[in-house]
Amino acid sequence: MTTRSDFARALDDTNEIELTTTGQHSGRARSRKVWFVQKRETLYLLPVTGSDSAWYGDVLKTPGVRLSAGQAQYDADARPIADPAAVEQVVDDFRAKYGARDIEAYYPKHDVAVEVPFP
Repeated sequence: MTTRSDFARALDDTNEIELTTTGQHSGRARSRKVWFVQKRETLYLLPVTGSDSAWYGDVLKTPGVRLSAGQAQYDADARPIADPAAVEQVVDDFRAKYGARDIEAYYPKHDVAVEVPFP
């Protein structure tokens, strides 16, 4: 079983994690690689196509997610962020971590974000 500290250490070694959600229509587990930003005890995720992203819809219906970094896993409830100022802060954090050019190229819509508490 993965401990919180195992997962935290695994985050230090990667810029990409695997996000597993429950499909909003199928009810089946769906996984994809995502970028993330960690601030204090929260992980922030940015859906590539904003509120149109399928995994964002999954989170709205079933907030329970699994995050994987290497062999370490962490289960938590994701919380949508729709406040424009809060979303823009997440986008700014992504720009700082991954570079403004890549964020603008890969993330065309910035209307929502997701936070995952990491206590």
